[in-house]
Amino acid sequence: MSTSDQATVHSVLPDGAVTVLDDDGLLHTADAEAVRAGGWRAPRAGQRVALRRQDARITAVLPPTLA
Repeated sequence: MSTSDQATVHSVLPDGAVTVLDDDGLLHTADAEAVRAGGWRAPRAGQRVALRRQDARITAVLPPTLA
């Protein structure tokens, strides 16, 4: 099942992955593949994003208007 949630980029990791803070206050890591799937070239801390999930895995980090 695919779901979508809103979050804020907390930090960008050297390999292109990001940690995000969801609206429930929980930190999650999205791998670089999920960041690329959302079309990001250089996400920045503080940006709002939408998370597309497949089961428990984040599959895409999208601009919030594309969720």
